[in-house]
Amino acid sequence: MKELAEHMAKALVIERGAVEVTQTVEGENIELKLKVAPEDMGKVIGRQGRIAKAMRVVLKAAAARDGKKCNLEID
Repeated sequence: MKELAEHMAKALVIERGAVEVTQTVEGENIELKLKVAPEDMGKVIGRQGRIAKAMRVVLKAAAARDGKKCNLEID
């Protein structure tokens, strides 16, 4: 999941080196925290949060395939 979130975020931002994803696994729950450069925050969130919602949907679908649940937080 971490690699998928990192790949999606790097495709959106200008400062690819500033993308940082941390993953915490507790049972079947996967918690991802995404950090990007401040100037790239709008590109990751999108208008009214549409891009962030789409990223969450893709991650939840990939996690469901493995029988897990995934949550993405953007810092």
